[in-house]
Parts: sequence; C-alpha cells; structure tokens
Amino acid sequence: MMNTTELPPRLQKLIDLGETGTDILHGELKNMMYECEQVLLPLLENSNELGSDEEYEDTVERLYNEGYMDALTFVYALTYQLAFAIDERTKKNENRIS
Repeated sequence: MMNTTELPPRLQKLIDLGETGTDILHGELKNMMYECEQVLLPLLENSNELGSDEEYEDTVERLYNEGYMDALTFVYALTYQLAFAIDERTKKNENRIS
C-alpha cells in the first residue's frame, strides 16, 4: 500500500517553495505523459495486424498505454481549467476588496 502522507522529496520541495497543488500536478502529469509517449511511440510504429503472440502482446500494451495517455490528457486539461477558474475567483475577490 502506498504511503499517502509523504511526498517524494522533489515534490515536497515544490510545496516548501510555495507552489500550488494544481501547478505541481500539472508538471507531474506532463512528465507522466512524456514517459507514456516514450512507451507508445515504438508500439505505434510497429503496430500490425494481429498474428503472432508477440504482436498480440504489443497490441494489448499499445491499447493500455493509449487509454492511459487519454486519462492523463484529460486530467492535464482539467488542471488548466482549475487554474483558470481559481485565477478568475481570485480576481473577483480582489475586485470586491478594492
């Protein structure tokens, strides 16, 4: 089971420096998307019709990673939406105070 109360040191450092959770998540997602892309590219280049067991395994891995990339992309886009919504809320609150 993953320890949910401790962050990797590189993420804790970002928290300590005052970065927002959405900014940290955005950066982590970008890294995860890059890593997934590195797995997907060779699979996409070698995708053929199913034939051998190896081709089947490559196809399953490709489909898994395509789904994983779709999920990462969705959450990545959500971080943008959240950041803009939070920024808009902050501006509205600042205008009320002034």
